[in-house]
Amino acid sequence: MKKVSKRAREIPPFIVMEVLEKAHELERQGRNIIHLEVGEPDFPTPRCICEAAQEAMEKGETHYTHSLGILELREAICEHYREKYGVHVDPGKIIVTSGTSPALFMVFSTLLEVGDEIIMSDPHYPCYPNFANFMGAKPAFVNVHEEDGFQLRPEEIKKKMGPGTRAILINSPSNPTGNLLSSERMEKVADLDLPIISDEIYHGLVYGDKEHSILEFTDNAFVLNGFSKLYAMTGWRLGYVIAPPEFVRPLQKVQQNFFISAGSISQWAGLAALTKAQDDVERMKTTYDERRRYMIRRVRELGFGLTVEPSGAFYLLINARHLTDSSYELAFEILEKAGVGVTPGIDFGENSEGYLRLSYANSLENIEEGLKRLEGFLNRR
Repeated sequence: MKKVSKRAREIPPFIVMEVLEKAHELERQGRNIIHLEVGEPDFPTPRCICEAAQEAMEKGETHYTHSLGILELREAICEHYREKYGVHVDPGKIIVTSGTSPALFMVFSTLLEVGDEIIMSDPHYPCYPNFANFMGAKPAFVNVHEEDGFQLRPEEIKKKMGPGTRAILINSPSNPTGNLLSSERMEKVADLDLPIISDEIYHGLVYGDKEHSILEFTDNAFVLNGFSKLYAMTGWRLGYVIAPPEFVRPLQKVQQNFFISAGSISQWAGLAALTKAQDDVERMKTTYDERRRYMIRRVRELGFGLTVEPSGAFYLLINARHLTDSSYELAFEILEKAGVGVTPGIDFGENSEGYLRLSYANSLENIEEGLKRLEGFLNRR
């Protein structure tokens, strides 16, 4: 009898993908579904990026690259962090990866031993604890709350710290909440004298407020960032890690063994994104902000709780506890009866049970229709 490994048997599903797959099944049956569940830009990749990829192909840049990534891209990342955050990053501290998920796997694998603990918020991006558990480590959750803008409190982190604590994971702007961690709290987290893993993939998608990199406050940090969200490049699979010097060689060896290198064409496209696509980014941000403001107003009109307006990424985490104790059942009920895909809060941790995540990475026309359908569902229910 063939036996599946314990780690593969026990890894939980990514619920938003199950919602999406059910939505696709309904669409094959002829249903029209409005997708507010998926956190993926609906814009095409900017033309200047696609043209750079085409040029790279024509030049024959179609082979393995250095395992750390092409130097031109790493230098452009350094320049980006200097201009945006005023921090100096050496290109030798950067490992270019095939997206931020492989980057997260690489960092966890070089930092965590079996039995180690890593502190993270609840709610959180669903895959964070799954990565930790897959490595044999243990996530230690700090509850964050709607009335506080779902911000981590440094004093609550401190309560979770113990002899087995190896790192603290932060994500600002956050998935699923869209909220930012303030610079004051970020600085206090950096002062806790533990390595910080800072997921900065939604940097740039900020409306009104200003996001901060953990590198402004400490060098004892791993920065995860990439091109999927800001540049509408999800399918290009391109990210990077900025790591402390002593971790670069271990990360490089993991890259060599598991991934070899990031895709060559994607790396040249990423270089164009950093150096040529700013006007495209600003246009996308303006559109996102218009959708954000509309969705905030409408969900409040519909009676959902949203105490603090989110000012980053493209998500709202709305309180639906007045409707149900099971966000999972509610999400699939909304999908079946209203034809609207939303993500149940339980996907993001026990502390977000009773919430729903809505994404405004869809056209304003579709968002208007989706919330109109949701209003009808609530009236009928």
